[in-house]
Amino acid sequence: MIKDLNVALLPFEISWGDKDTNLQKLEDTLSFLHPQTDLLILPETFSTGFPTTTDKEAVRETAEKNSGETIQRLKSLAYKYKIAIAGSFIADTGGLLFNRLFFIEPSGEETFAEKRHLFTMAGEDNIFSRGDKRMIIRYRGWNISMIACYDIRFPVWCRSRKNEYDLLIAVANWPVTRVRAWEALLIARAIENEAYVCGVNCSGEDPNKNVYNGSSAAIDFKGKDIGVKLPSSPFIYATLSRERLDRFREKFPAWNDADEFSLIY
Repeated sequence: MIKDLNVALLPFEISWGDKDTNLQKLEDTLSFLHPQTDLLILPETFSTGFPTTTDKEAVRETAEKNSGETIQRLKSLAYKYKIAIAGSFIADTGGLLFNRLFFIEPSGEETFAEKRHLFTMAGEDNIFSRGDKRMIIRYRGWNISMIACYDIRFPVWCRSRKNEYDLLIAVANWPVTRVRAWEALLIARAIENEAYVCGVNCSGEDPNKNVYNGSSAAIDFKGKDIGVKLPSSPFIYATLSRERLDRFREKFPAWNDADEFSLIY
């Protein structure tokens, strides 16, 4: 029997453009993490904040290689606390910039994929190159997929064909002006895919005065928020039951009637 997965969501308050402060804040915060946690989920671009300029060269100054400080420090924290850590960061590979998803395991194993749908209304497509690889990780018996922010508006990209994933992680910098859409889409993706969805948004205010309220949730396969926020804790905790998920999929196999399709890149 596959064990339950204990997840912690951290609606991180980002200090925009201040990587050192954000990394140190994360390190300090993890000292309060529940010791039974298996997986910690951070917001999109947690170490820098989402770019507030379309000046590609200015954004490049915040970008890193996969071997850079952000990933190396995350590896150290994953090893220290015996947890996996998921989120995204601004990456530079071969001169191209990416909003890159990461999944770092306690062993140091790392998996990366790029954000697929770039937020054209903010000029993200003028900065980053888009991804073409769906991210599926096998971790402690669970199949886990990841998306970033705007991706969640596109159900075809998020679709779990034949139950290919059990948990969808969505990381975001989603402003409060549009947060109801974010909250509704998390529920929709969980129900339509008969899977858990964990969505983690940041909090704080960016240099353009956009406000982020940290709206984050762990949604089960029926669309119920199962997250628990303890008093004075910065984390939202949830226990994901694979037994309950498998039983529901067997009892109500809507996935069997899903349309067949293929993605064109």
